[in-house]
Amino acid sequence: MKLNKREFLKLSGLSAAAVVAGTATADDHTELSSITGDVSPVTTAEREARIRKAQKLMAQHDIDAILVEAGTAMTYFTGLRWRRSERLTGVVIPRDGEIGIVTPYFEEPKAREKLKMAAEFRTWHEDESPFQRVAELLADRGVKKGRIGVEETTRFFIVDGVRKAAPDLDVVPATPVTLGCRVTKDDHELALMKKANEVTLRAYHYVYERLELGMTPSDVTTMMRDAQTRLGGTGVWGMALFGQASAYPHGTDAPQEIREGQIVLMDCGCAVHDYRSDISRTFVFGEANRRQRDVWDTVRKGQEIVMQTATVGLPAGKVDDAVRSFYESKGYGPDYQTPGLSHRTGHGIGMDLHESINLVRGETTPLASGMCFSNEPGLYNFDEFGVRIEDCFTMTEDGPAFFTLPPDSIDEPMGRLA
Repeated sequence: MKLNKREFLKLSGLSAAAVVAGTATADDHTELSSITGDVSPVTTAEREARIRKAQKLMAQHDIDAILVEAGTAMTYFTGLRWRRSERLTGVVIPRDGEIGIVTPYFEEPKAREKLKMAAEFRTWHEDESPFQRVAELLADRGVKKGRIGVEETTRFFIVDGVRKAAPDLDVVPATPVTLGCRVTKDDHELALMKKANEVTLRAYHYVYERLELGMTPSDVTTMMRDAQTRLGGTGVWGMALFGQASAYPHGTDAPQEIREGQIVLMDCGCAVHDYRSDISRTFVFGEANRRQRDVWDTVRKGQEIVMQTATVGLPAGKVDDAVRSFYESKGYGPDYQTPGLSHRTGHGIGMDLHESINLVRGETTPLASGMCFSNEPGLYNFDEFGVRIEDCFTMTEDGPAFFTLPPDSIDEPMGRLA
């Protein structure tokens, strides 16, 4: 897809009215209620178009069919939401012809109820092999020899079972097809991600105004989860780290409570119609000291370097290189060492919180319009504290465009809508 920054900003404007002048105020948050009524879920027609795109990619990559088990990719292509278990429920998408659903016999009524598109069902009883049903379905689509692609998160026992049931088929990664479909987002997907980020940002403003001395991480994350839920987010999650704990990007179980002059690092997100947000904010409860300000400002500059560096066609890893080079000029690192940036600069995001492609050293995939990433070049010192400011963006033909704008100062640390 080719999206320019002007088109993205116009698309984003549909939710801007919910936040006065692009920023939230205390009065806006007196009563939290859902703000997601102006966006709609992905339609069956859109999912059918995704299947057609997948079939074209199969032809380009000489893959005769792909197998996708329960999970995000199944939902992406079919809308069918199903929990993974030891019993295979999967979708077979052939290069030509109708898709097929393989599921236990006793699950068929439920699966038919959930599925909103045409598909052939092949069921299996408890004493039968689901992999034989996959092989039979493929054979009936004319796929008796050739290559079957398996979606990248598929568990080994399924891959092994298909190999044994269809020994004349070459089992290969379906990544050229699945990633080829999912790595760039269309306008509808971008609108849903924009809305999810709006939910999370408004929740941040709400929680920030209500923090108190002595609160624990659980107190803060509970309030954040509740705020995102009331604003219409689903699958909400959150993390809050105080003081030295903020130096550990994924936290610690050590007891913590908010104290005056202490760093607070929060990392939170939600989903709106399956599409996700991921925003981090770091601030000081009380007055920030010079050291805290310096680290915060350096991280904020790192975010700016991401946006200045990312251009269509640039290998994604070069963005990480640019940030890391700046940090090393400030005495951090080197490389992924601490004090410094111990994780990648950003990750892909969409229906999954972490998707390919990543902004990480050595990633050669060129940036393309419609790709979406987190921008989170944090700095961490295990003996002191950490700072992470994270906002997500999409690539356009004119360069990167934020879903939410980062804060300009540690004194006003919440940011606003793009």
